[in-house]
Amino acid sequence: MAALFGPLSAPNPLGGKTLPKTSFLPLSLRPHRLPVASPARLPPITALASNQNNPLSPPSAVSSLSADASHRDDVRRSASAVLSNCLSETHLDRTVPGISSKTRGKVRDVYDAGDHLVLVTTDRQSAFDRVLASIPFKGQVLNETSLWWFNQTQHITPNAVVSAPDRNVTIAKKCSVFPVEFVVRGYVTGSTDTSLWTVYSKGARKYCGNVLPEGMVKNQRLTANILTPTTKAADHDVPVSPDEIIELGLMTQNEFDEVRSKALALFAYGQKVALENGLILVDTKYEFGKAADGTIMLIDEVHTPDSSRYWIANSYEERLNAGLEPENVDKEFLRLWFKEHCNPYEDEVLPEAPEDLVCELAWRYIFLFETITNSNFQLPDSKEPIHDRISRNVSRALSSL
Repeated sequence: MAALFGPLSAPNPLGGKTLPKTSFLPLSLRPHRLPVASPARLPPITALASNQNNPLSPPSAVSSLSADASHRDDVRRSASAVLSNCLSETHLDRTVPGISSKTRGKVRDVYDAGDHLVLVTTDRQSAFDRVLASIPFKGQVLNETSLWWFNQTQHITPNAVVSAPDRNVTIAKKCSVFPVEFVVRGYVTGSTDTSLWTVYSKGARKYCGNVLPEGMVKNQRLTANILTPTTKAADHDVPVSPDEIIELGLMTQNEFDEVRSKALALFAYGQKVALENGLILVDTKYEFGKAADGTIMLIDEVHTPDSSRYWIANSYEERLNAGLEPENVDKEFLRLWFKEHCNPYEDEVLPEAPEDLVCELAWRYIFLFETITNSNFQLPDSKEPIHDRISRNVSRALSSL
């Protein structure tokens, strides 16, 4: 995402306005509590957990993912019904006046609109540096989750958000983006080539400037959160140490120190909020940009199930002790499925993700949104094509800027 932002044309990252705490939140994110069952009274998990050898299955068969079984089933049915109508591609450069160009990321379509960028979050699901599938409602979930966190973290850092004219869209100010992703980790886990567990299991005891102790097991908590930055390459992220970031001229020492402090503070705050809602924020990545006046701001996405790992808190210890994968509320179980059925890095053609897994992932993303924000996720109206709705809302928003 970093290469998609150009120089900022206005000094204030929020367009010269001081936004109230919920100024750019859609109505569906305004606080109203979704009832959640107490962890002590959770019913047994019903889907994808019948086999106790299944990494998704808790040994005690207790899961907050199925606390509201009827709601879960409704979401899965709704996801199944719209599988053929996911927002897999957008073309606002053809339908919205004032848009000059499009850049297609793995998940977001980013449009240049003069002083602003229009970021459309699609339903594309990426991992292993490629698109694996399209997940119903995913784009809306990611966009609205990020907007909630952007609002909640303004006391830690300013951000580039101007408005959210559509459930899948954020309009942001342009800025100069640091070519570094700030990955913060609290646990030794992961399945990708750059994940902490992958490199640790291969013998690495120093990673991105962090010294790691001997004898750790997969999914174990670190003694303290660590920063493991990566720098963008043509096809994948490359781990880099803080010293290398400065030596390569990617950031100045002062810039790095400020962003490092912001990233660790954001993660600690995210862990606190997650735990208050029965979740563990395991790791995440942040991107930062710099305004024309030198202000460093948070951009892209925040604490989404795409950019972060989340686990269910009340089953973590039991599953860790049993040698099982934690219950995750992100895309990790889809990653694991692909790793079991193909070589996702090298195979030219990948198998199609099973419908059951796709619908389950749609539910887990919505579950995370509702659990973190304490609000109900509003399913989109299926009568109007999503692209038509987005085009209309973005056109109206740009005309008023």
